[in-house]
Amino acid sequence: MRRACLWLGIAPVSILLAVYLGYAQDQDKKTDDTQKNADTQKNTDAQGRETIAKPLTEKQRKKQEAKLRKELETPYKKWLNEDVAYIITDEERAAFKRLNTDEEREQFIEQFWLRRDPTPDTEENEFKEEHYRRIAYANEHFASGIPGWKTDRGRIYIIYGPPDEIDAHPSGGTYERPMEEGGGETSTYPFEDWRYRYIEGIGNDVNIEFVDPTMTGEYHMTMDPTEKDALLYVPGAGLTLYEQMGLTSKTARFNRTDGTHLGTGNMPLPASMDEFERLERYAKLQKPPAVKFKDLEAAVSSHITFNVLPMRVQGDFIKVTNSSVLSNVTIQFQNKDLQFQLKDGVQRAAINVYARITTMSRRPVTWFEETVTRECPPEMLPQLLEGASIYQKQLPLPPGTYRLNVVAKDVIGGNMNNYEMALTVPHYDDERLSSSTLILADMIEKVPLRSIGTGQFVVGDSKVRPRLGDTFRHDEKLGIYLQLYNFGPDEKTQKPNGTIEYQVVKNGSNEKVFDFTEEVAKLPQASAQQVTIEKLLPLQTLKPGQYTLKMTVTDKNRNQTLTPSATFTVT
Repeated sequence: MRRACLWLGIAPVSILLAVYLGYAQDQDKKTDDTQKNADTQKNTDAQGRETIAKPLTEKQRKKQEAKLRKELETPYKKWLNEDVAYIITDEERAAFKRLNTDEEREQFIEQFWLRRDPTPDTEENEFKEEHYRRIAYANEHFASGIPGWKTDRGRIYIIYGPPDEIDAHPSGGTYERPMEEGGGETSTYPFEDWRYRYIEGIGNDVNIEFVDPTMTGEYHMTMDPTEKDALLYVPGAGLTLYEQMGLTSKTARFNRTDGTHLGTGNMPLPASMDEFERLERYAKLQKPPAVKFKDLEAAVSSHITFNVLPMRVQGDFIKVTNSSVLSNVTIQFQNKDLQFQLKDGVQRAAINVYARITTMSRRPVTWFEETVTRECPPEMLPQLLEGASIYQKQLPLPPGTYRLNVVAKDVIGGNMNNYEMALTVPHYDDERLSSSTLILADMIEKVPLRSIGTGQFVVGDSKVRPRLGDTFRHDEKLGIYLQLYNFGPDEKTQKPNGTIEYQVVKNGSNEKVFDFTEEVAKLPQASAQQVTIEKLLPLQTLKPGQYTLKMTVTDKNRNQTLTPSATFTVT
């Protein structure tokens, strides 16, 4: 019994227009460059000396920046439109186009390959290596005036790999039709039949036919099994068995409405030749393959959270260099949530903390672990329970977005918490006014010389302890800590020239309860590279409620502004 075949097709695409447009643009560019050179030479001749280049206008500078951004985006566009054009899903493509920074694109690409990696615990990604091998094979074997990866055979090979069987007719010639095509003998153009025993999501015994009707080597996928028939339009030639028996005529082939020119008349066709079956399979073959490793996809996007042991986690960022940012991870527990145990005359609580930082695709970056303890005499325990225990770890990280997972366990009580959050480490540009995280602290004090740069909560020569939850008592002081970077230096003094305005507004009423402005140059140790703000704001005059601290930082030399803000509550 002859096997049933699936006939699929897609029309070839001409690239002549694109080539012509590219040539025309290149010629226009050369003409513009020649005209600019001529104008420059003319100025030089008239003045008798070399022309000094004028500073770029703001419009020219923005044009150059846009051009540079376009050039930098090229590798990512190539990755999207060439490297993974056939295997990326519509959802992934839409998500990739919404990304704004190269760091986000790099993380997306890393996660893209990880989701398809059959062995994520090893260094090698077999799926990625096989994918690029297929592209190389397609370019080597299927090229025909256009790169092999752009051809229909290249596309199917890249998506589904080598077929289980290939029936190749590179020169065409005499062909005996199977009965589902009408039988009989005809002459054909070059064609190939590819058979896959099974394709996930499509089915068993998938047969795809590629035809080269132009005799140029560019085979295209076809839905009509008669497209390879070189005698199709020759009257009385290449008749099917049904036509020879008088059961139908060759003219009737062109009256069919199922998208084929089969010479079978009204004879029933096998299910695989049904027009709706062929259209459905054709549509499925156009789609990117589904992600195979659903369990890995779930592991990347989900986690289990235990909310038994309450805790707060906060990330703050201080610039070290353009490629390294000090990331302060602060963890806070309320003492009333801890289990204390009396031992050797001391009340003691202990929490084991384990934290892991990974990329967004969960590739490990770094980790840390620590035991946080609190001890006090038994008579002091009631007062201790009203406070909190706080721990901080300082980690240098390059700019980018990371996952932070913190697991904490009360050693005595056994309660646990698995907390996850994003760490978005900022990228700092030397040409842009920027800042560290605006930290609201309950302690800002200078440290001894031997402690500078070391220990928990130490930033430079100051100890800055964040207040997680941003809630302060009426009799406390609100600490404000902020570092500012990259002021435009004055040409003569090399000092920064700008202002910092502080406003405290009561939420709900927008009532200003505090408003103060100071000159940047008058701050201690102020320089164009870095300005450090350390303030302690008394809260006695503030009524209980929620407030917003609004800061406006202005660089007068570069005409740039920052507006960091933070909310806090007074009780």
